[in-house]
Amino acid sequence: MTDAKLPVVLVMAGHDPTGGAGLAADVEAIAACGGWAVTVPTALTVQTTHDVLQVMPCGADGIRDMAWTLLDEFEVAAIKVGLIADVVTLDAIEDVVRACPGVPLVVDPVFKAGGGATLATSALIDEFRHRLLPLVDVLTPNRQELARLAGEPQQDDVERVVALMSLGCQSILVTGTDDPPPGASADDVVHTLHTPETSRQWRWPRLAGNYHGSGCTLAAALGARLAAGERLVSACEQAQRFTWESLRRGWQPGNGQTLPGRLPR
Repeated sequence: MTDAKLPVVLVMAGHDPTGGAGLAADVEAIAACGGWAVTVPTALTVQTTHDVLQVMPCGADGIRDMAWTLLDEFEVAAIKVGLIADVVTLDAIEDVVRACPGVPLVVDPVFKAGGGATLATSALIDEFRHRLLPLVDVLTPNRQELARLAGEPQQDDVERVVALMSLGCQSILVTGTDDPPPGASADDVVHTLHTPETSRQWRWPRLAGNYHGSGCTLAAALGARLAAGERLVSACEQAQRFTWESLRRGWQPGNGQTLPGRLPR
């Protein structure tokens, strides 16, 4: 027994049976980065390491009941949100977030599966933009997700970031795993943090292969480091390093995408 307390991260995300992404990924990443995850499933999925085949949203009342019970017992130091399957689920998540003022909120906008399946309608994204985005402390979209969230007529990443931050989002960490930004080498993965005061960019060597769960891993690791009291830039850097190392240690249990190796062997 020990009296030391780990910082608690409340995770509301989908369940991925492969273990590559979703709640399983979040729990592993948060544990590896010094936190303790308490979890509320937002959806069950049918998927392989190739693609998502079906999404089954969890009941909104059940999401609320699970979250209220956890919040009654645990002192939550950060919240991480992943897959939001429908507007009813968004209602429940918004209620939980609003009940935790001052707690850092990290959101990974999961709109499309790595295999190509669409996971969010235009109507849901519009509701997300106007209802949850103003509550977000750190948003972690890839460049495609950023473009879909910002919509037209923004033409580049900076304009898209400004448009989203004007809606109330406090900071945005744009990841470049899916698509290098203009001018970047295809051999590099470029991540850019935008805040109202400044921007910061990191470059990581691009690893060969096609990975499943990198976005979940990064957002969950970031939530854990913020829960531990790290400042934003330092937390972003630590989360990126952990994610890159997890991908470098990745393995291919099936014949589809490579899954991150988040836990030391």
